[in-house]
Amino acid sequence: MPGDNFPGERIESLVDELEGIIEEAKPPFGKNAQFKVIETEVFFNILDEIRMSYPEEWQKSRRILKERDELLASATAQADSIIADAQQQALTIAGEQEIVRLAQQQADDIRDRAQQYERETRYAAEDYAEQVFTHLEENLKSLTSTVARCRQQLNEGANASNQNGAW
Repeated sequence: MPGDNFPGERIESLVDELEGIIEEAKPPFGKNAQFKVIETEVFFNILDEIRMSYPEEWQKSRRILKERDELLASATAQADSIIADAQQQALTIAGEQEIVRLAQQQADDIRDRAQQYERETRYAAEDYAEQVFTHLEENLKSLTSTVARCRQQLNEGANASNQNGAW
């Protein structure tokens, strides 16, 4: 699907943007670099965008699963059609013993190829879905870790300000 981003890219980009905000933030009044001043509105807007991206990522994953199922159904239908055609040909030709045997052998060969094609298609679709889910899971773990780290930094900054009587 041309133009589609790989699942999780939007969330990953937003997390990178959050990290950039924190890295570029300046310490207040020459204080320790552990405490930084950031624009909370910008920070929270990015978090809102991340939250809105979750449903989109799940929809992409569902679409991939649906496409896999459609591909498997199509492969199965094609295999069934090939088998039915082979069996019909075998019945039409049935005359002499040798012709019947050859037709059955052809039908078996076609069925074997169709079943092999269906297996290969199913394995490829399952591998692709597994890769997508693995990538999505890694992105979500990274996002969760980053958000927890940012929240901790904010809380530590707020706690230190309250303890020092600043602000």
